[in-house]
Amino acid sequence: MNNNDVLRRVRYIFDFNDSKMIAIFAVGKPENEQAISRAHISDWLKKEDDPSHKVCTDMMLATFLNGLIIEKRGVREGSIALPEKRLTNNTVFTKLKIALNFKAEDVLGVLESTGHTLSKHELSAFFRNTGHKHYRECKDQVLRNFLKGLQLKYRKAKLD
Repeated sequence: MNNNDVLRRVRYIFDFNDSKMIAIFAVGKPENEQAISRAHISDWLKKEDDPSHKVCTDMMLATFLNGLIIEKRGVREGSIALPEKRLTNNTVFTKLKIALNFKAEDVLGVLESTGHTLSKHELSAFFRNTGHKHYRECKDQVLRNFLKGLQLKYRKAKLD
């Protein structure tokens, strides 16, 4: 999945406005990085065919996801995690799981709500180190289904 799409979906799932997005980026960014403006966010959220569309880099999405973890779970003792220079679907999936404080059963339940079933062993393979013999690459379909399941869970709760 591309970073702009992930950013768009997370914003929609949790109903974040621009100010909230800026605040999340601010808590996740390293001290030496420049602040994210409303214009940056606006350009990242635009569709690909819009002339003002800008690509959200891996480092920017990692900064946002680190900020989301801090927003949802609180500040961890020690230094703030540095954003990764390269993101994979596995990393995005892991960061969302951490931010939401989900256990394996929670993730499987969210996936099942979209009709996508995995075993616990298949799921744990996504969260292993890349060098591990049981590591498995998270395909776009799995991440899309997880985000769709989060949307069903969190947006439905807001509408009820």
